[in-house]
Amino acid sequence: MPVIRFLRENRDVACYPGENLREVALREGIGLYGVKGVLGNCGGCGQCITCFVEIPEGCASALSARTGVEDLKLRRRPDTWRLACQALVNDSLVVITRPQLGLANKDSQVSAAMASPLPPGPICWPEPVAIESESEGAGEESKTGPGGGEAVATGDEAP
Repeated sequence: MPVIRFLRENRDVACYPGENLREVALREGIGLYGVKGVLGNCGGCGQCITCFVEIPEGCASALSARTGVEDLKLRRRPDTWRLACQALVNDSLVVITRPQLGLANKDSQVSAAMASPLPPGPICWPEPVAIESESEGAGEESKTGPGGGEAVATGDEAP
């Protein structure tokens, strides 16, 4: 599986090939947004440009190609910046979140992160899990409510 090395957070996170970078970061509790982005992000539609990240040289090919939305929204930003909501992870890479804040000793940190081996990717998505047939338990009366929880009495049932 591809591994995303979030440099600022000092974390390596595994993901499946083709996963959205923003969704992986949010799922793992990685802070993509500053105050403005937390209060007013577009939810991953590529309209607010608050989820931008920096991808160091040598890692750009690990993501999907830049979209037309990114070309338009990031036209005045460095070429190494991407919108996390528009990028799909295809291979292991290093990511710098909130690049607008700067990063102390950035060059040396990036060099160290790139020198430390990242696991190869992609491997593949897991095989789907077989779902049990509903007809197996269709004739049985259930004492559970929706979602498998215990049924709740409402007072309208006959004794």
